[in-house]
Amino acid sequence: MIGVAIPAKERPIVAEFFELFKTPWEFYRSGERYDVVLCTSDNICTEAAGLVLMLSGEPTSFETEQKVCVKSRPGGFVVSSEGDRLPIYGNLATFPGRSNPLLKEEGTQEPVAFVSRSRATTIIRVGYNLFEEVRFLLTVGQPAVNAGIPTLDNHIAWLRGWISLAGIPLVEIPPVPTGYGFIACLTHDIDHPVLRNHWCDHTMFGFLYRSTVGTLLNLCRSRKPLRSLWRNLEAACLLPLVRFGLAKDFWAEFDRYTQIETGHASTFFVIPRKDYPGRTANGLCSPIRACRYDIEQLLPQLKRIASAGSEVGLHGLDAWLDFDAACAERERVSRTIGASGLGVRMHWLHFDERSPAILDRAGFNYDTTVGYNETVGYRAGTLQAYRPLGVDNLLELPLHVMDTALFYPVCLNLKEQDAGRVVRNLIDDVERLGGALTINWHDRSIAPERLWDDFYLELLDELKRRGAWLPTASQAVAWFRKRRTATVESMRVGESAIRIRGRIETTDKLPGLTIRINKPRGRTDAAPTATSSAAEFVNMPFHGTTELDVVI
Repeated sequence: MIGVAIPAKERPIVAEFFELFKTPWEFYRSGERYDVVLCTSDNICTEAAGLVLMLSGEPTSFETEQKVCVKSRPGGFVVSSEGDRLPIYGNLATFPGRSNPLLKEEGTQEPVAFVSRSRATTIIRVGYNLFEEVRFLLTVGQPAVNAGIPTLDNHIAWLRGWISLAGIPLVEIPPVPTGYGFIACLTHDIDHPVLRNHWCDHTMFGFLYRSTVGTLLNLCRSRKPLRSLWRNLEAACLLPLVRFGLAKDFWAEFDRYTQIETGHASTFFVIPRKDYPGRTANGLCSPIRACRYDIEQLLPQLKRIASAGSEVGLHGLDAWLDFDAACAERERVSRTIGASGLGVRMHWLHFDERSPAILDRAGFNYDTTVGYNETVGYRAGTLQAYRPLGVDNLLELPLHVMDTALFYPVCLNLKEQDAGRVVRNLIDDVERLGGALTINWHDRSIAPERLWDDFYLELLDELKRRGAWLPTASQAVAWFRKRRTATVESMRVGESAIRIRGRIETTDKLPGLTIRINKPRGRTDAAPTATSSAAEFVNMPFHGTTELDVVI
């Protein structure tokens, strides 16, 4: 059991942290004995646990008592002994002169975490406040320069590793559905589903340029194959015929995704209002944000999508900043498609710190807006669905990969082979850490002039090869909700076994949960060191009520 001793103001973020790191814990109670105590000050009896982790970026009296030099600075990067680097966004304390550190500050190579012993207790002094870091990640989010680092999930991994190194077994429910390697959510923003809606506007002229001059330039730069030039030139020539209904509208086939994704599910986000750009906090958005279709125009395709097992959500315009607009936009889509319990992603990823509470009050099941327009990666630092602070029901399913971020000249502007390497790195992360990798491939991205269909097909093959579960966003969120309702307890039974009790009440048909026992990597009478053997764990199936003894 982990006891957490923190000020009252930190309790909400601690509670959410332990929904992500699903392991037995409670707020610290004086007089109780714990396996591990986490604290953000040194105002605690160090005899209360076998391992005490002191987490603060400010100097404490502990350093004075131990005669340890301490420096404090605003943020920076820390590096583990294995070379993993992690950004710290709050205050960062270093401890010059300490030997055998668990972490170092990247620039100065000064220790950031060191180990001390006090009688039967191991103390790890860590030079940052873990829970303030989590608060920053789930509210402000990482700058794009650090997008490639799953910071929050790595914090969990490091904490798990330190506990294991101290010789303490750790029980948890990992964010991995039973029978799969991880979750991957395929989503599609429906922005331009009908080419004939566009005539002599910026979208039409942009299409003409990119399908002719743009494709020719990309061919010369080895960014596109020759067949792309012929397909796009043909599409450009057909434009007048498409406009007058004399040729098939090749943008109006976004439900081709249901064929590409046969046997799996995805989520399509539709705009609620035609020819309206939406607002910012200071007035109307740029007119180019407006979409030129009405949702009723797409009903035949949306019905086919629903019958194939996929779902439709709201691609919101003003829902992120206005409660009445959020309700109206939700009602418009719900009434049109005949579905309730909608999820939402904001058009152009508009979002601020007030948005989760607005969307929660408006009755949305989940949001999947938190991501980057200009790059790919982990804005919230995590692959897990989380509950934003101050909301009652809404879960946030972070967005990680967007096609336009990969390929647009104003974004990463990657060649397909380079984009493949970037995305495979993210898949490596979700295989290692668990969670859900959320992908957004726009409606027209598999059509001329983008022609990003081959890349998408290769991405699907990679996800399937690695054993991903490919649900709708609602199904993925429902699985995370199931995990949040589960409880697990553990207690020592003698010197070499632990007794585990788990409980979950569910009748759904979603994949199951797993109880994982992380075996200790050190002796209980020895301090953790910066080097260790590889982590070992045992997975046990978790159904209903589970009670078992495990030899460690």
